[in-house]
Amino acid sequence: MTSGGGKGTNGLLSILRKLKSTPDQEVRILLLGLDNGGKTTLLKHLASEDISHITPTQGFNIKSVQSQGFKLNVWDIGGQRKIRPYWRNYFENTDLLIYVIDSADRKRFEETGQELAELLDEEKLSGVPVLIFANKQDLLTAAPASEIAEGLNLHTIRDRIWQIQACSALSGEGIQEGINWLCKNVNSKKK
Repeated sequence: MTSGGGKGTNGLLSILRKLKSTPDQEVRILLLGLDNGGKTTLLKHLASEDISHITPTQGFNIKSVQSQGFKLNVWDIGGQRKIRPYWRNYFENTDLLIYVIDSADRKRFEETGQELAELLDEEKLSGVPVLIFANKQDLLTAAPASEIAEGLNLHTIRDRIWQIQACSALSGEGIQEGINWLCKNVNSKKK
């Protein structure tokens, strides 16, 4: 089961095309979230790769897409508790933060909220636009994005632009809307 070849043009490449106004720009996107949230599935979906066999990420995956003088680096870093202290090694020069939440794993909402709050307090990520993917919306037990936004107190975020997007990394639903938001806001890092 492989995904159709045309899909990648909607994902990472659409961000690249959007950036044409400033060539030779390298965009660094950090993809974080707790383990089993769906980060790697999301990344593979964006890169139009097979998502049928994904194992927990022990270190990190990096996808680089190059097009017309742009380089987009997406860092997908494992979310297991023992790896999380190393996240901060990757914060430098981040342009966009994507935070992935397993919407169906309500028992971990508090933990995921704490991790997100710590990320938003990081000096090196100050002002970086954040897109929160409320993933696994294909599951019946998934909490709606609005409920997650409220539970995580997203409305209190004042120092950056943010967006929460319901999605399913498995089916691809909602991903393009999130990418469109990233494209619009890639250059709006607050200094």
